Amino acid sequence: MDRDFHFMREALKEAQKAKLAGEVPIGAVLVREDRVVARGHNQVELLQDATAHAEMLCITAGASALGNWRLAKTTLYCTLEPCAMCAGALFAARVERVVWGAPDSRVGANGSWVDLFSQNHPIHTIEVVGRVLEEEAAELMKDFFKHVRIRNGKKNGAAAQRDD
Repeated sequence: MDRDFHFMREALKEAQKAKLAGEVPIGAVLVREDRVVARGHNQVELLQDATAHAEMLCITAGASALGNWRLAKTTLYCTLEPCAMCAGALFAARVERVVWGAPDSRVGANGSWVDLFSQNHPIHTIEVVGRVLEEEAAELMKDFFKHVRIRNGKKNGAAAQRDD
């Protein structure tokens, strides 16, 4: 579990980069043999691309770094429960293990909205560990959206729309 905490802290550093860039603060790192081989953070706004989630960018960078789209023997650490799109990409890329931080009741694909990881996938099985450093990851999200609401003049109003 110490390893999971260590690498989740690395993913949280990526989430901070997203926050500083005005993106929804989600970060990811891909690890193989106890070494970070790729990093990613949300870049949806920068790239104007709905698929530019931290996990997707990290998967792409990992495939490039390892010279293979099959990411066997890797673990992806992400600060937020992956969505259905990212879950599908994790299956397709053959990531062995996923460790996530905070749950995402809006689009989480590990039980918060749907549970794709519990399905009997015909090609690949992924080990999933959730809620690692959950408080830190959730606080980062809450703080970001609190500032979005203030910036938009909605101090006590409805939550800001999340477009990550």
